Amino acid sequence: MTNPWAMILPLALGTFAIRLAGALLGRRIPTHGAWARAMRALPGCLIVSLVAIGLVSGGFREWAAGLAAGLAALATRSLPVAMAAGIASVWCLRHFL
Repeated sequence: MTNPWAMILPLALGTFAIRLAGALLGRRIPTHGAWARAMRALPGCLIVSLVAIGLVSGGFREWAAGLAAGLAALATRSLPVAMAAGIASVWCLRHFL
């Protein structure tokens, strides 16, 4: 039988190293300038890229859900409401059409 600590110890050290590196590198993120603006825009860019892939690879249902999410976003100016509308639309269209 193998020793479980032979696996646990390296994984624990690796996890600690990743967390420490994130903390140390996080201090170096700029708070102003072009890089700071890019970092603030990153979450939105990621959501747009995921939605774009879904629309390009999807069919009528995904496009209809995208339209519903877009209309909800325009009407409410709320990202959570738009995301909920899109998810609910996809679910309804996939299960009822």
